[in-house]
Amino acid sequence: MGFNKTKPCVLVVAAALIDPEGRVLIAQRPDGKAMAGLWEFPGGKIEADETPETALIRELGEELGIAVKAPCLAPFTFASHSYDAFHLLMPLYLCRRWDGIPQAREHAAIKWVRPRDLRPEDYPMPAADLPLIPMLRDLL
Repeated sequence: MGFNKTKPCVLVVAAALIDPEGRVLIAQRPDGKAMAGLWEFPGGKIEADETPETALIRELGEELGIAVKAPCLAPFTFASHSYDAFHLLMPLYLCRRWDGIPQAREHAAIKWVRPRDLRPEDYPMPAADLPLIPMLRDLL
């Protein structure tokens, strides 16, 4: 029996920031990064010494300039997707409360969009993010 080499599993975390109008914040990946130009839910890699919540709080501060407290993060669902070079596992948290006004610090742009308007033809997203949209539509 042969040995099947598996792809590395990359663990990232993301947030669906939800405003009082029921819109979700999406962020556009900047030029020079993998999947540049695609829209995504903000977040990033979980470091070896971090919990998903700690990583998400750090990433939202770095990327958007907002402060989030752990009790304001509600686990919602996750994405599991195989790309060519790696397998991505991404928990998605809901967040309705934060301090500050989100700004595009590391993204090309950010935008508040109603989940029903998150269409791939209008907001192309990485393949891992796409299955999350129907779940957000059902929720909101």
